[in-house]
Amino acid sequence: MAEELFRDVTPEQLRALLEQGRAPRMIDVRDPEEYALGHLPGAELHPADQIADWSRTLDPDQEILLYCHHGIRSLHAAMHLSAIGFKKASHLRGGLDAYSLLADPGIRRY
Repeated sequence: MAEELFRDVTPEQLRALLEQGRAPRMIDVRDPEEYALGHLPGAELHPADQIADWSRTLDPDQEILLYCHHGIRSLHAAMHLSAIGFKKASHLRGGLDAYSLLADPGIRRY
């Protein structure tokens, strides 16, 4: 059986983790302009196009959740981190837009 390289986290699962105070380190991989429109509380901005630089500053054993607008950039970022040895990388399925729709309508949609 193949080991799962990274996992998808649903908006509902993330909301539960946040409510329980068990959220992983959250990294927003969008551009600064998008981040300024709205982001998850406590999330760090690390644009996807700079992943080669910022990934070297992360602990590969730490739980990390990546997200973007719709989930495509964060999916690619999670795949990249997994490929370079991160064992606890995850990505928010559907991105911030899905989180706003399904878990927190207070997050601005664009």
